[in-house]
Amino acid sequence: MTAMPQPHTDAPPSTDPRSARRPARPWAVVLVACAGTFLVVLDVSVVNVALPSVRAEFAMSAAALQWVVNAYAIAFSGFMLLGGRAADLYGQKRMFLLGLGLFTAASVAGGLAQEGWQLLAARAAQGLGGAVLSPATLTLVASAVPEGPARTRAIGTWAAVGAGGGAAGGLVGGILTDFLNWRWVLLINVPVGVLVLVAAAVWVREVRTGGGRRLDLPGAVLVTGGLASFAYGIVQTERTGWTDPRAALPLLAGLALLAAFTAVESRTREPLMPLKVFRSRAVSAANASLLVISSSTFSSWFFMTLYAQNVLGYGPLRAGLALVPSSVSIIVGSKLAPHLIPRLGARRLAVCGALLAAAGFAWQSTMAVNGPYVTSILVPGVLMMTGVGLALTPLASLATAGAAPGDAGLVSGLTNTSRTMGGAVGLAVLATVAASRTAGGTGAEALTAGYALAFRTGTFVLLAAALMMLVWLPRPAADAPRGA
Repeated sequence: MTAMPQPHTDAPPSTDPRSARRPARPWAVVLVACAGTFLVVLDVSVVNVALPSVRAEFAMSAAALQWVVNAYAIAFSGFMLLGGRAADLYGQKRMFLLGLGLFTAASVAGGLAQEGWQLLAARAAQGLGGAVLSPATLTLVASAVPEGPARTRAIGTWAAVGAGGGAAGGLVGGILTDFLNWRWVLLINVPVGVLVLVAAAVWVREVRTGGGRRLDLPGAVLVTGGLASFAYGIVQTERTGWTDPRAALPLLAGLALLAAFTAVESRTREPLMPLKVFRSRAVSAANASLLVISSSTFSSWFFMTLYAQNVLGYGPLRAGLALVPSSVSIIVGSKLAPHLIPRLGARRLAVCGALLAAAGFAWQSTMAVNGPYVTSILVPGVLMMTGVGLALTPLASLATAGAAPGDAGLVSGLTNTSRTMGGAVGLAVLATVAASRTAGGTGAEALTAGYALAFRTGTFVLLAAALMMLVWLPRPAADAPRGA
C-alpha cells in the first residue's frame, strides 16, 4: 500500500517534488475545502422546506416538484467518480475552482429562475458543480496536512463540516423561507461561493498527481451513465415502487453499465478507476462500511423532520430548531474522533460509533404520537448523531490512507460516492418500509408506526455494519493510518 506524500516541517528536505508544493498555511486550505464541502452538502437538503413555496409560485405538479431535489442528487452522484479522477489529472485546485464556480453560477440561475424548467436545469448544474468540487475537497485536505495525527484531525474537521451541512439543511432552509423568500435558499450560496473562490485562488496551491495520464473516456461515460441511471431508478422507487418498470429499468440499466465499466477498466491501459485500489483492505472495507452506514443514517434526518412536522405538529422553523442538538452532536462526535483514534484505533472507534448510533436508532423507534420532545427527539437524536460523527472520521481516514498519490482524487470521489449512493439507496428502502406499515394511512398513529419501523430497520442495518467493520476493517498494524 502506498500512502500519500508526507513531508514534515522538522524533517530533512524531501526529494519528492510534491513537497515543494505543500501549502505554507495548511489550515487555511482546510478551511477553504471545508467551506466548499459545507455548501454542496447543505444543498442536498436545504430546499426541502422551500418546496411548498416553489410549487405555489410555478404551479408545479407533485411529480415535477420532486425533481427540484432529485435533479441535484442524480447529477451529484453520477459525476462524482469522474470529478475525482479529473482532480488527479488536471489539478485539485483547478477542479475545486471550476466546480465551485459552476455551483455558484447555477445558484444564481436557480434563484432567479422564472420558469419551473429553469429551476430544474439550475439544480442539475449545481449537482454537476458539486460532483466536480466535492472530491477535490477531501484531496486538498489530505494533501495539505502531513499524514499522521494532524491529518486525522483535519479529516475530522472535514467530516464534521460535511455532516453539519447535511444536518443544517432543514434549519437554514426554514429560516430563509420563513423570513425572506424561497429564492434565498439558493441565492445565499452566491456571496459565500464568491468569498470561497477568492480564498481558494489566494491560499490553495495546485497539486496534480496524475503523472501525465489521459482521461479514460469510455470508462468515464460508462461509470457516469451507470451511476446516474442507478440514482434515477432509486429516486423513482419513492413514487412508483421497486417493481414498476419506470424504476426497475433504470436500476437494471445502471447495474449493466457499471458491470460493463468494470470489464472495460480491467482491460484499459490507463483506467479511470484502477481496480487495484480495491486491493487495499482499508479502501475496500472503509468504502463498503460508509455505504452501509450511510444507507441507515442519511434517512434519519428525513424521518425525524417528518415526525416533528406531521405527528408532533411543529412548523418548518420549529422542526429545524428541534434538530439543532442532533446537528451539534454529529459535529462534536467528528471532532472527538481524532482524539480517540490514538487510544482505541480507527477500527474499534468506527465500530463503537456504529453501535452508539444503533442505540439511538433503537430509542427513536419507540416514538409515540404525543411523545415529549426530550425523549422522542432530543436524546435519541443526540445518541444517533454522536455515533455517526465518531464513525465517519476513522472510516474516511482509513479510505484515504490507502490511496497512492496518483489516485488520491479518485479515492476521495469513491468515498463521497459511497456515502451519497448509500444514502440514496437507504432512503428509498426505508421509505418503502415505512410506507408498507402505514398502508396509505395519513393519521398520526399510522405515520408514527411507519416511521418507527423505519428506525427499527435502521437499527439492524447499523448492527450489521458494526459486525462487518469488526471483521473486515484492518487492524492498526495493517492498513490503519499512521498515528491512528
